[in-house]
Amino acid sequence: MNKQDISELQHVIGYTFNDISLLYNAMTHSSYAHDNGLSKEKCNERLEFLGDAVLELISSEYLFDNYPNKTEGELTKIRASLVSEQPLAYVAKEIGLGEYVFLSNGEDKGGGRLRPSITSDAVEALLGAIYLDGGIDKAREFVYKYIVNDIENKNLFYDAKTILQEIVQKYKLGELKYVEVEERGPEHMKEYTFGCTLDGKRISTGTGSTKKQAEQKSAYKAILKLKNENR
Repeated sequence: MNKQDISELQHVIGYTFNDISLLYNAMTHSSYAHDNGLSKEKCNERLEFLGDAVLELISSEYLFDNYPNKTEGELTKIRASLVSEQPLAYVAKEIGLGEYVFLSNGEDKGGGRLRPSITSDAVEALLGAIYLDGGIDKAREFVYKYIVNDIENKNLFYDAKTILQEIVQKYKLGELKYVEVEERGPEHMKEYTFGCTLDGKRISTGTGSTKKQAEQKSAYKAILKLKNENR
């Protein structure tokens, strides 16, 4: 990654920085800063901290305005489905953000550009940088464009295991279980595949970087399949 590449990110997200150094800062992972003798302030952790707060404010404001009949608990649950690690990692994937992050050689070779913990943090750091550079309105534009969209689908995915369990119990579909199908990859970059079964019959599979994520994906696919079969 070089400065020319990182400046192209502005075209991808549709925002041009007045202070381009903020963008470089947002895309600098701590591993890169450490390996290149940069001060702690040069990595994106402080911007991530700020972006997290900005994201919580804007997403809360959006949900408050657009869901007047939801309770506090319901709004909190929906917000979590938008701003937790996995949905933010999906945002990063949509943007291709992992390709623009400055990583150490070891982190890069270890698959860091695809690691949800790194890419989700980069989304928050990027938002923090946009907020500092362009103010709350520009930050809001970014959040509305990439994060608080497709809420119903994101909420379904976030709570897929619970929702599937409720469907299975309501319609008495049988015994629900999650079974590990496959585990592959080196220790630092494991990938798991889990199957979702009803009375021993597999109805879906899901793959993720953690067992929990694989189960969640499997549950999400099972919900979609059951909904499609009952249309």
